[in-house]
Amino acid sequence: MMFTRTKIPDVVIIDPKVHGDARGYFVETFRADKLEAFLGFNVPFCQDNESSSSYGVLRGLHYQLPPHAQSKLVRVIAGEVLDVAVDIRKGSQTFGQHVAVHLSGENKRQLFIPRGFAHGFVVLSETCTFAYKVDNYYSIECDRGIAFNDPALKIDWILPNEKLQLSAKDTLQPLFNDGDHFDFSERLYV
Repeated sequence: MMFTRTKIPDVVIIDPKVHGDARGYFVETFRADKLEAFLGFNVPFCQDNESSSSYGVLRGLHYQLPPHAQSKLVRVIAGEVLDVAVDIRKGSQTFGQHVAVHLSGENKRQLFIPRGFAHGFVVLSETCTFAYKVDNYYSIECDRGIAFNDPALKIDWILPNEKLQLSAKDTLQPLFNDGDHFDFSERLYV
């Protein structure tokens, strides 16, 4: 596995080694020891999630507040997405900035998104199967979001707005400046 820090160093791209031949391929999609050695802290993943979506579906930007904040390790099994992580840690040098990475079943690339980030993705292929690990369980009381189209964030979702498919919940999310934020000085990992 190769680990690469993005322009927001706490968000990490992971390129697993793919072993392929005429029969197909084999890939290790997760190695706790390697991830933790690279990050320098333990990420106790406790749940795996999977979603299926069609072209233009935009899910996000979502996050959970402490004490149920979540780190995510995301990947695409089939299809392609533009995956986005937004720094919502007030006091961080990259507060309000985002990282956008193409993930696909073909490139097998993954993205580690730590606690303190909002996350979303848009499906660029006809269909997509999206999988992710989280290190905390879902809590409706701590569930939050940010408007995907907030002009202050300057996110280029690639697709025109008329092609996007959103849930009712995601059409009602607050603007970045009106949302709940993390305190960068708070310890998010123990």
